[in-house]
Amino acid sequence: MKSKEQYNYLDHKEAYVILHKGTEPPFSGEYNKHSAKGKYVCRQCENVLYTSKDKFESGCGWPAFDDQVGANVKRVPDADGRRVEIVCANCDGHLGHVFEGERLTEKNTRHCVNSLSIKFMKD
Repeated sequence: MKSKEQYNYLDHKEAYVILHKGTEPPFSGEYNKHSAKGKYVCRQCENVLYTSKDKFESGCGWPAFDDQVGANVKRVPDADGRRVEIVCANCDGHLGHVFEGERLTEKNTRHCVNSLSIKFMKD
């Protein structure tokens, strides 16, 4: 795991999402329709967050996963008081939000993730 001093450089858009809890426009992210086999890591610290086997097409406009890798994604109450934010458990970088009870998959969970928060790595 990278230490804070070793975090990856973030451009303006990535910093807006990861550091300032922004959201990229729906259907604009590079991983929304992405289907290659591999893993998705935090763009800031490269902590492994998700695998392609847990990615699914939700139609929401952002990459969706119904499971995470271990305890590498942390859930925190969102500032709006209604949603649950998800952040990288290593660097606290903002990923998106998690929703339950939508019945989109058997696991009944949807991690709605900004493409700008993650990077894909082939297996």
